[in-house]
Amino acid sequence: MKKALKRAEPPVVRVAPRTGVDASLNSLSRLSIIAIGLIAIFTALDQTQSLLAPLSLAFVTGLMASPVSNILEKLMPAPLAAALVVLLFLAFIGSVITLFSMPLSIWTDRLPEIWQEMQRHLLDWRTVFDTLGGVQEQIRTISGGKAQMTVDIADTSAVEEIATLAPTIAAQIILYLASLYFFLATRNTIRASILSLCATRRTRLHTARMFRDAEWFVSRYLLSITVINAGLGLATALAMWALGVQQPYLWGMLAFLLNYVVYIGPALMAFILLGVGLATWDYPPAIFFPMASFLVLNMIEAQFVTPSVIGRSVTLNPFFVFLSLAFWIWLWGPIGGLLAVPFLLIGFAVLRNTNVLAKR
Repeated sequence: MKKALKRAEPPVVRVAPRTGVDASLNSLSRLSIIAIGLIAIFTALDQTQSLLAPLSLAFVTGLMASPVSNILEKLMPAPLAAALVVLLFLAFIGSVITLFSMPLSIWTDRLPEIWQEMQRHLLDWRTVFDTLGGVQEQIRTISGGKAQMTVDIADTSAVEEIATLAPTIAAQIILYLASLYFFLATRNTIRASILSLCATRRTRLHTARMFRDAEWFVSRYLLSITVINAGLGLATALAMWALGVQQPYLWGMLAFLLNYVVYIGPALMAFILLGVGLATWDYPPAIFFPMASFLVLNMIEAQFVTPSVIGRSVTLNPFFVFLSLAFWIWLWGPIGGLLAVPFLLIGFAVLRNTNVLAKR
């Protein structure tokens, strides 16, 4: 009797919209749900930045260090290999901070001199801008004609701000290092656990390929870009040494680090070298030499070296790279700028294997 009653139940029929207005409202409702979901995701990413940013950075760094960890795991257990990789990474960060600290303090003391030189050159170039409406008054204001620009540094507020941010920064560094260690030590276990959840052999195979592609793309990109940035930093240091700029290795290391953030990093480096030129020379043509030499080196790196090394294996649309960079910098700041391209590569690996699985 129960079986008969179950068979007598009418099937569920999806009623199609009767009019064009109903179809439009149905589409708008779906788009609204998608928009609300995206807003919720963006809000969650923004509110959990202090947690997710160091975790994401540890994940991306772990993918970059995976080839090194794989080599070490052939010689020692995985936990020991992960600890050694973290220690090597800490030694690298410590050496960079040590090399930066002394020359940066020297150039920080020279910031008022650089600002005065910039004011003087703006005053000398005032006649060039006289033809543009309203710019003459701005130049006079900047150079001190009517309203002198002053910079007041409140030591107490700076100390209080540093004291407030120090525990948060320390906690994020500890979280980053701990996450990096545990990811490197257990990444094979994590992969096996995720693969065990796949229902079919085909799904398991494509998921394994997705992990492999994501690790290969990110590690190849970051390791290749590290070698390229090192070459750019060395060339920049040699160029600054040839021009007679003080502490040339400082500008080489700064070019090496800033070049990880595409577009924005080189632009910031060029602006910094313009200030270096202002502090080094007094006559207008020479003050542009450091900036011009770096721009030439960066153009060679961006147009010839990087495409020949990375472009053969992974080709990313520059527009999508720019969108990813703008979004993650807006959301997470400098850390987002470092993660923008790796996130795009991970998304590329996921979509690539998802499309292959859907076609089959």
